This record gives sequence, C-alpha cells and structure tokens, in this order.
Amino acid sequence: MATLAANWTLADALAEEARAFAAANPASRARALAAASVMPGGNTRTVLHYTPFPLAFAKGVGATLTDLDGHVYRDYLGEYSAGLYGHSPGPILAAAKAAIEDGIALGGPNMYEARLAAAIAERFPSVERIRFTNSGTEANLMALVTARAATGRQKILAFAGGYHGGVLVFKPGVVTNVPFDVTLARYNDIASVEAALAPDPTAFAAVIVEPVMGAAGSLPADPEFIRFLREITARWGIVFILDEVMTSRLGPSGMQGRLGVRPDLTTFGKYLGGGFSFGAFGGAEHLMGRYDPYRPDALAHAGTFNNNVTSMAAGLAGLTQLFTPEAAERLTARGEALKARVNAAAEAEGAPLRMTGFGSMLGLHPTDSPITRPEDVPEAQSARALIHLALIARGIYIARRGYVSLSLPQDEADDAAFADAVADVIAQHGRVLREAA
Repeated sequence: MATLAANWTLADALAEEARAFAAANPASRARALAAASVMPGGNTRTVLHYTPFPLAFAKGVGATLTDLDGHVYRDYLGEYSAGLYGHSPGPILAAAKAAIEDGIALGGPNMYEARLAAAIAERFPSVERIRFTNSGTEANLMALVTARAATGRQKILAFAGGYHGGVLVFKPGVVTNVPFDVTLARYNDIASVEAALAPDPTAFAAVIVEPVMGAAGSLPADPEFIRFLREITARWGIVFILDEVMTSRLGPSGMQGRLGVRPDLTTFGKYLGGGFSFGAFGGAEHLMGRYDPYRPDALAHAGTFNNNVTSMAAGLAGLTQLFTPEAAERLTARGEALKARVNAAAEAEGAPLRMTGFGSMLGLHPTDSPITRPEDVPEAQSARALIHLALIARGIYIARRGYVSLSLPQDEADDAAFADAVADVIAQHGRVLREAA
C-alpha cells in the first residue's frame, strides 16, 4: 500500500483510513444508520461498537467472516474467545440440529446437561459440582453471591482494571455495576493485596481474579501471584474464585491446570457453549452442594435457559469431539508462536507495537514498553483505531482495543497472513505511531 506523506500526523493517517473504510463498506454503513432508529446508536452490545461504524456480517465459514459488502476477513477476534471452534463446524451443527429437532424448550431436565457437566468436571478437577447459567456475567455473579452466602461475609476483593461481566467492570467511571462492597487491589502486586486485606481479612467473602486479564489487555498473572492468592484466601477462609470464562481455553485444564492451583470456585463461559449462550460456575462440594434442592436449606438458583438444549448439546460436542486436550495444547503453541513472530517483527523495525497474552488469547498494543498490569496499558485510542482499521483493510478482523483470539480452524497460512498484515501496517504507519508514542 502507498506510504503516507512524510509530514502526516497520526490524526491524518487515521482520518485517511476511516475515509477508506467508509467508502469500502456502504452496506455496513446503511445497516448502522437503520439500526440507530430502533436501538441507541444502533447497538445492543457496547464492545462491538467502533467508529466510524462497525462492520456487519452476513456469514462466517470456518475461520473467515464475510461482511454485508462481500469482503472476506480472517477472523482473529474469535467472538472475544467464544468462537474457538470457528464458524459452523460439522459436529456442533449436527449436535445442535439434533437437539432442536427433538424440541427446543422442554421445561425439564434433558439428556445433555449432566453429560456436559461431567465432561467439564473431568477436565477441571477442582469442579466437584457445577451449575449452568446463560453467560459468564451470570456465572461470576452467582459465584460471588455463593461466596457471600456460604461465608456470611460481604466484602469482595477484585483487581483494578478487571472485568468479570457487564455489571462487574472495575475501571474508573463505571456506574452500571452491581452494588457489591468491592475493594480493589493491583494485579500482579502481592503487597497491594496484603494491604487491602490487612484491616480485617475476615470481612472478605471472596477474592476474584482472571489468571490472564482479558478486557484489560490480555495480561498474564505471575504464577507466584496466583499461588499467593490461593494461599492467603485459604489462610483466612476466603473463597478463591478463578474466573476462567476466557482462560479455560489456554490448556486442557485451563490456567488452573497450568499453574497448579485449585480454586474454591471456577467460572466458565464463552466457547464452552459451542457458540451458543453459555455460562457455568462450579467448584468445591461444600460450596456448590448448597444448591442441592433436596436440602431443606438449599439456596435457589433460577434461569429459564440455564439448561437449554442447544447450548448443552453443542457444548458437549465441542468439548468432547473438537477441543480435546491435544487440541488445546496445539492451539496454545500456535498462539505463543504468533506472539513471538509479531513481537520480533515490531522490534526489528523499532515500532511501538507489542503483543501480550498467552497462548490463543492475545493483545496488540501501540507501545514498546513492558506491560504487566492494567496501569501499564496505554489508552492510545487513536493509535488503536488506526491499527484496527488498517488491519481490516488488509483482511484481518480483530477487536478495536487490540484483542486477538485464535480459533481451531486456522492454520499456518492464516497466522502468516496475520503477521504479514501487521508488518505491512508497521511499514505504512510506523512513523506516525512512533511519533505518537
């Protein structure tokens, strides 16, 4: 692609990419305008919005997406990690179709839910009992209220910059959270946790953490940090909740298996529904057993679609037929190789661009400084928008914030195309990115 004029600024480069994007996507633009007449900003899921307007998709096949204007993209967003299986894989289609043909809303237990529960428990030994929800947000809410009910305590320790669902966003200025009594510590900072708990550790019901922070920028926890959290929560009778809604994809037993920790509760979501709505929370019998309806003091947990047949059947097929332990390891290795390749290219060109994350859960950031905590992640909205639109122009679809998620149908050719596209963006926009940084 043509090199921008030597005197252009980041703003100029972004404006040009935005103009080219709008000109290339009239059908997506028309859809956005029409949708705005019935939905605020034409949107019903905030994370999917970006300027000048979001692409709208007509279909997905394998590891590709086709938008309303007929452009085909390599899908490296992967539906924010829910799209691990790619688009419409045969075993999942067959399972969902069979389930639907036998009746969609049965109003009772079905033949799939206990089998999916057993498959998840087999992979995650900490899960002695499990219950299903409709999203990772619900799963985390249920885990937190379970901890509060079981301990009789109210306070929750979480981490600044963390995200555990649409109403559990621990960033400045968020006013739509549920009103839990939350104390925030710093991620990957043992001293800050000790300081937060010091006044009265027996007031805390739960500590909740992602072993790789997703929405904060794909930031892995230090292994010793997670092990410290496990030790200190056990010491004070605090329920340790490991949010593996996204990170369960990072190994045969998620990150808890890789780190050698056994949380009291684990939350799940995303790909485990086979591409359909899904969430789950599970863990120790002494906590989860409180939901046993045969108990006279049982806790209640409702949800019309908790055990819907499509999510249960598709999730079972995906986990047992496609995402085997061997497949999990291969996908993790692919992600580590791609991260190394992108970082090597950026470093060779002296570009302020770095890829963070672990395995198939990655983040692309306009910086060359070390990133270990949310506080290290540059906001750099214009630089992120430029990179995002420039990659779209090269047939690569990622999140505006730089989130990247790999899927099973992708291969070496896809990863090479991704790396080449990033290198081409650096070649075209490296100067303005360096000056902005």
